Amino acid sequence: MAIGRQQLAFIKELYGTRLRISYHAYVRREPAALLHLEPGRQDPYPIYRRIRERGVLAPTPLGNYVTASHAACDEVLRSRSFGVGQDGRDAQLSLLDLDPPDHTRLRRLVAPDFTSRKIPAFGPRVQAVVDDLIRTVPRDQPFDLVSSLAAPLPIAVITDLLGIPDANAEEFAMHGTRFGSALGGIQSIAHARELAATRARLAEIFTEIFELRRQHPQDDLIGRIVAANENSPEAVRPEEMVPLCTLLLIAGFETTVNLIGNTVLALLSHPDQWRLFTEQPELAEQVVEEGLRYDPPVQRTGRVAMSDTEVLGRPVAKGQFVMTALGGANRDPAAFDDPDRFDINRSNANEHLSFSGGIHYCVGAPLARLEAAIALRAIATEFPDLREAGKRVRRPGSLIRGIQEFPVLVPAARRTTIV
Repeated sequence: MAIGRQQLAFIKELYGTRLRISYHAYVRREPAALLHLEPGRQDPYPIYRRIRERGVLAPTPLGNYVTASHAACDEVLRSRSFGVGQDGRDAQLSLLDLDPPDHTRLRRLVAPDFTSRKIPAFGPRVQAVVDDLIRTVPRDQPFDLVSSLAAPLPIAVITDLLGIPDANAEEFAMHGTRFGSALGGIQSIAHARELAATRARLAEIFTEIFELRRQHPQDDLIGRIVAANENSPEAVRPEEMVPLCTLLLIAGFETTVNLIGNTVLALLSHPDQWRLFTEQPELAEQVVEEGLRYDPPVQRTGRVAMSDTEVLGRPVAKGQFVMTALGGANRDPAAFDDPDRFDINRSNANEHLSFSGGIHYCVGAPLARLEAAIALRAIATEFPDLREAGKRVRRPGSLIRGIQEFPVLVPAARRTTIV
């Protein structure tokens, strides 16, 4: 089949970009480029140290900056002099792609459903899902922590909150993986096709639910979005509805899936911390914060200077991008003592930047914290002898950091059964 001009241009841009990244990473020895390749996927933390050694704002080959400084990242994320800088008319990821006033308008609509006051009411639902999942874990036989526990939990909760009937956990997990892997850039033609198929399928799902809610209104988040669209044209424009719901769905479970997996890995890799947690499961909230700091699900995010400005006294010109390496900021020795040590009793672990900052601070942070705390507490209580049982497989891409396959084993002699 003949390749059209648009397809040819896409192929040239895709592989040209990959070639440039490889050149800057392996020939020019630019650590920021290395983050996009396999070393950045497997273990980005030594790369962040190299970036920090180059200064608070390290220049990139394209004339922009990258920073792994906690203070610099925090200032950039909070500053109104920086924005995401994308055209809201093509906001494929809704809130993540928008600056005020569109960002403010849409966030104001959905934020009330995710407040720290409202989210605790989901506790019993989260606990019930966790209990059901733990009952299905096989005795004295390896199982995958991700597909058995870490993924089904947040998918069940966010689909309940949104109002998606008969949600297929496996299908949504697949869509989440595709979206997450694409955030750091399309890797191949096949990858682009997979992402396009995911977008089309989610648009189909949400369009059907929108029509269902118009005919049969319900008091769920999608129902309120539809009502806002019907009753107040200023609230949600029709073309914004699918991207907004797609973001709420994917972000609603992707962060939590990877937070649970990354934190369990950190615990099992530090037997003294795992033992402390199994002896004191009431430390679950502290474990979540240290897990977020030590190995966050979202590793970096970018901002563009909307005007000539400064970051910690360093000039940044209008139009220059600053890539904030959140994972690196969380291990900045200027902010955290002995930052490469996993310590669930760390007093300032909650000063991490894993949920970003400023107006783009993650709206779902309270829900992710609640789900992860309940899940990790149950795992430590029910499976105190949990151990790895095979080769782990990391998620594709390096911007979203997580484990795709995590074989573990619960020895039969010590397994507790929830009744």
